[in-house]
Amino acid sequence: MQTILDKIIAKKREDIRDLSEIAIGLPQKKHSFIEKLKNASELCIISEFKRASPSKGLINDSLQPAKQAAMYAEYGASAISVLTDSHFKGTMDDLKEVRSAVGLPILCKDFIIERKQITHASAAGADLVLLIASVHDQHSLKELHEYSKELGMEALVEVHDEADLEKALSAGAELVGINNRDLKTFEVKLDTTEKLGPIVRKSGAFLISESGLKTREDVMRAAHSGANGILVGESFMAAADLHQLFRDFKVPLTAVKQL
Repeated sequence: MQTILDKIIAKKREDIRDLSEIAIGLPQKKHSFIEKLKNASELCIISEFKRASPSKGLINDSLQPAKQAAMYAEYGASAISVLTDSHFKGTMDDLKEVRSAVGLPILCKDFIIERKQITHASAAGADLVLLIASVHDQHSLKELHEYSKELGMEALVEVHDEADLEKALSAGAELVGINNRDLKTFEVKLDTTEKLGPIVRKSGAFLISESGLKTREDVMRAAHSGANGILVGESFMAAADLHQLFRDFKVPLTAVKQL
């Protein structure tokens, strides 16, 4: 039986079949999210622009990418994530609009399975790409991770279980995203970060907790599990008071008992 992720990947293969190979020359000057993590005094926030999702349906389609990104930057985001996949009602044009509006690192959040997708993301202005460990074998993951570095980019390698994590670390991941959402079922369990966090921190990689973070208590759970940062989409896109939610999610690292 096909999972939700299987269906998304099958559609992605169709979508990129005619995606052109482009040459962008020498690596462009990029904004480093890893450097922000190294110098952070508080939990870093990756704020996401996401209109919809397969699990929640429509979240908010009234917001404009550039305006929302500018608000994220004003309220203290360390980086911006932009969904560019059609299942989330996103496009690469959204990323281009965000790039024109902010000087923060931008993550291209998509289901990347081929090098040419990374090339297009870089050309659109992305500084980071998402690589989902479960959709790649070890060789493919390592190849795409290395290619992103060749373009001067960073890769957030996303994992959900120990097998994914072992694959990510073997590929040389410096930035690991623990997705609390199981992409096969789209079920969310916040203890995923608590289980895998200690392994990531022991490896020396930076840790980002993703999905299901709705309250300050959720954020503190992630922080106490060793997270250097969090990725938040739905909560910010649906927030009645975005500025207050940012205040709630700001956690000084001095207040966190790190592993």
